[in-house]
Amino acid sequence: MMIFDRCIKLAGGKRFFKHFLAICCLLMPVALSAGENLEEESEFDAAAMIMHHIGDSYEYSILSFTNGRGEKIKVSLPLPVIIWHKGQLKVFMSSSFKGGDELVPIGDDYLRLYHEKVYLTDASGAINHDESQSVLNAQPINLSITKNVASMMLSCLIMLAIFIPAARRYSRKGALVAPKGAQSIVEPIVLFVRDDIIRAQIDKDKADRFTPFLLTIFLFILINNILGLIPFFPGGANASGNISFTLTLAAFTFILTNISGSKHYWKDVFVVPGTPLPIKLLLVPIEFIGLFTKPFALMLRLFANITAGHIIVLSLISIIFVMKTIFVAPVSVFLSIMIYCLEFLVSFLQAYIFTLLSSLFIGLAVNEHH
Repeated sequence: MMIFDRCIKLAGGKRFFKHFLAICCLLMPVALSAGENLEEESEFDAAAMIMHHIGDSYEYSILSFTNGRGEKIKVSLPLPVIIWHKGQLKVFMSSSFKGGDELVPIGDDYLRLYHEKVYLTDASGAINHDESQSVLNAQPINLSITKNVASMMLSCLIMLAIFIPAARRYSRKGALVAPKGAQSIVEPIVLFVRDDIIRAQIDKDKADRFTPFLLTIFLFILINNILGLIPFFPGGANASGNISFTLTLAAFTFILTNISGSKHYWKDVFVVPGTPLPIKLLLVPIEFIGLFTKPFALMLRLFANITAGHIIVLSLISIIFVMKTIFVAPVSVFLSIMIYCLEFLVSFLQAYIFTLLSSLFIGLAVNEHH
């Protein structure tokens, strides 16, 4: 026992050991989920497991285990599937697909869930592929509430739960009262985003116009990033690692930037004053392309960083099952914990960078010409 305590002290004390165990418990659902493939297949498919975890789905997986009779029990929360096809609206729960084994009729066609996507098929449920193994079946207009959409709704509820009580207290007691409760969380965040990000990039007399949008963007990305790091219900959704998510946020910044752009901003893009005509012929196309490369960089940076972190953690855990030996587990788990802690930092960093660059692009468009 004395030797054990001595080792804990050498590792940084009991507090470090408790934190280490807590993070191990957080990663355990991911490891158990990865290990499920070993029961079904002789060879563990790490790529399929990773793509399954970082992809979207039509249900929240809560728990999966094998009972005493060897039967696999899966507990999950089905989500609403909303399909529009040939003038017909079909609404049902994803459990109707039974994991892709059942077809759901819609008019003269049928719906089938295949690799977490809904396709139209015939009564036989056939999925056709071309030579490159791409699916040829048509897809209906899909308005479903997937796991990523549900996670975004949850993040909106969290934001409302934090900000509404704080706003009510401010309206009753004013801004000079010492922060209390939700205010103690909200006030430092608002002041940091407003003073150190927005007003640092946008002229002070114009910054407050964009503060609500940029503050919402910061908190929305941050909360979704943190929810994505929680490997059990109601977390686990990789919303920020979905290209549609980052594309939409970048599109909002793009639209707001160009709608708010001053005459000097557009003059610098299409006239480039103070340069000879031959140089203008070169610079104007570059400046015009730059209007689109800025939001593209916003979209790709957030998507790539969040997705890469999830893939690295899952890849390190997969080493145990690929090599099929317990001796690599300590190294694999230790490296996974290090990357997991780094991902927690990246969650804040990417929200900060996205908001900072959005403020910078807006500032370039609206600031007074000097």
